[in-house]
Amino acid sequence: MQLIFRATNILEAHIVSGLLNAHGIETHVGGHFLQGAVGELPASDFAHVFVNDKDGQAAEKLILSYEEGEFASN
Repeated sequence: MQLIFRATNILEAHIVSGLLNAHGIETHVGGHFLQGAVGELPASDFAHVFVNDKDGQAAEKLILSYEEGEFASN
């Protein structure tokens, strides 16, 4: 598996994971248990989305569309 997306928080990681899953790309979200360990430190760089190596290019295209707002509702 390869790291495909570094989310700003665990919720965004699950949103991206759901988007990829909806397009037939199997994902794994990591970093759930690190969120509680942060305490009073700023929470960053703990929510990650992973995909199988064979799905990397397709996932990158979808994530780019997500980041450009293509899936935003008006």
